Amino acid sequence: MSKQTTPSMAVTDQAAPADEPLRLMVFDEDDLAVVSTHLQEADVRLGDMAYLPKTKRFAVAASRFDWTRSASGVFERCFAGLHFERVLKVAYSGLDVRATDRAEVLLAISFVPDDAPSGAVVLIFANGGQIKLTVECLEAAFRDMGPRWTVPERPGHLLDAARVSD
Repeated sequence: MSKQTTPSMAVTDQAAPADEPLRLMVFDEDDLAVVSTHLQEADVRLGDMAYLPKTKRFAVAASRFDWTRSASGVFERCFAGLHFERVLKVAYSGLDVRATDRAEVLLAISFVPDDAPSGAVVLIFANGGQIKLTVECLEAAFRDMGPRWTVPERPGHLLDAARVSD
């Protein structure tokens, strides 16, 4: 396989083949917690996020760390996509979305219920930035999109430093 470059890593043939790519659906807070865990410490280029108001969709592509494989000592990242449906509004805080080449580290995704089933999905980034999606209900899909590559170490940020703001 020839080397291709991405913002901060090289794709090589050194990564061992993964088990089946993850494909998850989100319909409640428990489902979202699972997706949030898989996307913890994901690198997200601000230009790889988009709100499509006509279709009420918010989509994000990320380079996620594979926490499951790291338990066996294999440190890999892979490209993954996540999209939320029934999004009514998007608000950005602490992020300069015009800096499309800037990479941010996603720490967590949470849901703050409002008048059921509506609420807000909050994406929390390591720099303190947040994206708040006002949604009719919680509906999303997540999947690995490949490729995979090895990384030298497990990432780490203090999750409790991130705060959800209203």
